[in-house]
Amino acid sequence: MWDRIRRGYAIPNLQTDLVDYWTDYYASHPQSVLMMSQRAGNYLYHIVNELEKRGLPTELALLPFVESAYNPVAYSKAHAAGLWQFIPSTGRHYNLQQDWWLDQRRDPIASTDAALNYLNYLYEFQGDWYLALASYNWGEGSVRRAIARNATKNLPGDYLSLTMPNETRNYVPKLQAIKNIITDPERYGITLPEVHNEPYFTTVQRSDDIDLEVAAQLAEMSIDDFKLLNPSHNQAIIPAHSAQLLLPSDKVDIFNANLAAYTGKLSNWRVYQPKRGESFSTIAQRHGISIAELRSLNGLSAKQTKSLAQNLLVPIDVNAALPASERGYSDGIA
Repeated sequence: MWDRIRRGYAIPNLQTDLVDYWTDYYASHPQSVLMMSQRAGNYLYHIVNELEKRGLPTELALLPFVESAYNPVAYSKAHAAGLWQFIPSTGRHYNLQQDWWLDQRRDPIASTDAALNYLNYLYEFQGDWYLALASYNWGEGSVRRAIARNATKNLPGDYLSLTMPNETRNYVPKLQAIKNIITDPERYGITLPEVHNEPYFTTVQRSDDIDLEVAAQLAEMSIDDFKLLNPSHNQAIIPAHSAQLLLPSDKVDIFNANLAAYTGKLSNWRVYQPKRGESFSTIAQRHGISIAELRSLNGLSAKQTKSLAQNLLVPIDVNAALPASERGYSDGIA
């Protein structure tokens, strides 16, 4: 995959002091580069395929190194989430579902589609990849206003001539630094993990509710590894109406065989619609769990005492309920 990325480069190389600084920085942190590269291996084939379909530069597959360190559950102070770090409003603009069930900003397939559509739009809008990338970080309007300010002073409007916040000023140099290292890792004393030029994951469609924990067990995966491929789910259960799973390609047959032989419950949870004004304490008692367990499962604040008519997950059978530590995601909902 690294060779395939190198062959598709199409953004001019940037050569500045900041590029040198960040190249030296990454080269001096080989373990961090290795960790990011290992994470990237799960997603690179899909991302590069999508870039090539659109005729976009393959350097853009390196952008999540800068955005999220290729961590699909990365979450910033600005409430940006996922590999491509969409803020809620931009995510909604690009049709990324953000609700009680899902946050597609964390979905590797949906977020990649949105990010590449956005980057393609920014390039067509700005006419320059440096300006497009700065716009991705800072906002297209902010970049346009910076260009206009320069125009009023008879200054050039190119990327290097603009006055930008520090984060944006360092953004393109960071991408170029990663590109430098991926281009010639030996020069910088970096060893990249082998990433095969073949799909790492496969989409599996389901038509029934299934718990994250059960799905991971059927695929013979750890729950942590399963969540890295399926990080968009906010609840412990993947509901039938959005029961799409991503599994490593070599786990699909295992999953299907185990599912065919499985005789247990696929889900230990059901959705409960609280009555108006009903307290969490009453709901917890009715379903045989503590209020602390109800709060933990549903990501509820300890300050909340009454339901706001939101859906809640409750156990079908309290004796079969999973430990709170294994109940999927309950944060990051926009």
